[in-house]
Amino acid sequence: MTFDPRTTPARPDLAALHLKGQVEAARFVAGTEREVVAPQAPLRRTPAPDAAYDTEALRGERVTIYEENEEGWSWGQLCADGYVGWLPSGALRPPGPAPTHRVAALRSLVFPGRSIKTPPIDALSFGCSVAVVAHEGNWMALAPGGYMPARQLAPVETREGDFVAVAERFVGVPYLWGGKTSLGLDCSGLVQVALASCGMDCPRDSDMQERALGTAITGDLAGLRRGDLLFWTGHVAIIRDASTLLHANGFHMAVATEPVADAITRIGASGSEITSIKRLFPLSPLAGRGSG
Repeated sequence: MTFDPRTTPARPDLAALHLKGQVEAARFVAGTEREVVAPQAPLRRTPAPDAAYDTEALRGERVTIYEENEEGWSWGQLCADGYVGWLPSGALRPPGPAPTHRVAALRSLVFPGRSIKTPPIDALSFGCSVAVVAHEGNWMALAPGGYMPARQLAPVETREGDFVAVAERFVGVPYLWGGKTSLGLDCSGLVQVALASCGMDCPRDSDMQERALGTAITGDLAGLRRGDLLFWTGHVAIIRDASTLLHANGFHMAVATEPVADAITRIGASGSEITSIKRLFPLSPLAGRGSG
């Protein structure tokens, strides 16, 4: 059996206990659950600050940690999408109260008290989750401390209705390989964050998304619907309407909209052709809707 190393917590020297008998490793450990307490925590391929940046974990996410080294790095697997890598140990702690709310604004500030005049102590991006212990007027009190504007939070069970509209909120956000926040994100990170807000499980990387999401459609591009996904090797874009798409990309170095035909021509000129078109909603009520 072949395992994807991106989502398999196994190395020659160490592997997750549940993989015993399936992979070879010098030792197997059960792992310990941790919670991300930093606004976002980079997950890197190796335990070094200049190592390749594969993805991010957002505040409130759970991680299963299998090793912590003396240099302040922890190796583990994200519980949400299964991605494996090294995280800064300082961004983690034993799990606190279960998250009750998520950040519904593109970005929101955490204040030390119930006043917008106090200097903020943190900034959380869309999709971060927090445990609210009290609703005090226009404010939500958080565990273990701090306050956030109530109108910028939503109960964790709340679902967005249109993942394309969610992705459109990120227009202009810088392109960042491995990013998943309003400070920067990449093409597959944009798709994952937008779908997650609608309650849809979504793998992290574009090749994983191409295999796992939706139904492949054939035919000419005239039949594209809002919410379809266009895939190239190593890239994914979201269809906004019959003539435009939305994607985080290195050409614009930002999340941008552009005509479908222009994007296909430009990307094709670099040697990459469309590999598939996937439809997430065969009978989508979003079909034919404009961007508003």
